Amino acid sequence: MARFADYTDRLRDMLPRTFSGYDSVEKLSLPKGAQIVSGKVRDTIDLGNQLLITTTDRISAFDRVLTTIPAKGAVLNSISGFWFERTRDIVENHMCRQVSARSMLVDRCKVLPVEVVVRGYLTGSAWRDYSAGKQVSGITLPEGMQMNQAFDQPLLTPSTKAEQGLHDEPISEEVLVSQGLVSEDLWQEIRTAALALFRRGSHMLEENGLILVDTKYEFGLLDDKLILIDELHTPDSSRFWYADTYRELFEAGEKQRKLDKEYLRQWLMEQGFQGDGEPPHIPDEVRIEVAKRYIRAYEEITGLGFDLFQEGIEAERNFLRS
Repeated sequence: MARFADYTDRLRDMLPRTFSGYDSVEKLSLPKGAQIVSGKVRDTIDLGNQLLITTTDRISAFDRVLTTIPAKGAVLNSISGFWFERTRDIVENHMCRQVSARSMLVDRCKVLPVEVVVRGYLTGSAWRDYSAGKQVSGITLPEGMQMNQAFDQPLLTPSTKAEQGLHDEPISEEVLVSQGLVSEDLWQEIRTAALALFRRGSHMLEENGLILVDTKYEFGLLDDKLILIDELHTPDSSRFWYADTYRELFEAGEKQRKLDKEYLRQWLMEQGFQGDGEPPHIPDEVRIEVAKRYIRAYEEITGLGFDLFQEGIEAERNFLRS
């Protein structure tokens, strides 16, 4: 396990140069016909059969893009790259190569209209549904389970992919197939891949003292072949707890220690902001603290030291020139 350095001074120096997106770049020479599409936190350059996906330093909370966090894009993109390289034997993924710490060249795939959430523990929305007497994505769970209890086997809970601005809706596996969102054969392939990815992630993270609580997977098709896309085992797509205190906290009925990605949301709520009205000014010290937590997450998830401070867009410029 890496020793955790204090990057405060370097992060402070980086604040004026956080990468807010290609719309802030004066000139970026694009190949003929290429276009830039901006999402909440990602900028995608459409290159035809391939895409250059850049995870920017923008951060959103309560469905609002609020500021930039130094090194955030590099952290999230590099965590996905770390896992993509280590899971290709389970299912192929869309990554061709990492162009920089924050940018990845990927194959264009036909995105499947379903997200696959694998859950190892009864927590979050699954616990809320269970405690209200509801099924969890069409699954009836045993009576008497406790909050944060481990399932005997991981639970696979799909949801439909909603249009931007709307919420994904849970759906049972049976309804998913009967509605024709995916075929029965394809769904079984997805199911097998998702559970195998979860097992691989759980075993590797256990070595770093972490529990993979639940996570989201997305898939696509490339020449009719199943392909893993989007992101993989990042703090934005997954929930992680610390293994050394799980049993004690569970038996005491207390909240688990977790890799905390909610620091900014909590700070905003303390300022009285939950998405409506004008957001408060976010001080540099808060931005630095958020950055340090992302970096700590990278180091704990991968077991590697963080050495990804890349400035400017020269890697992307050079790639597009080539």
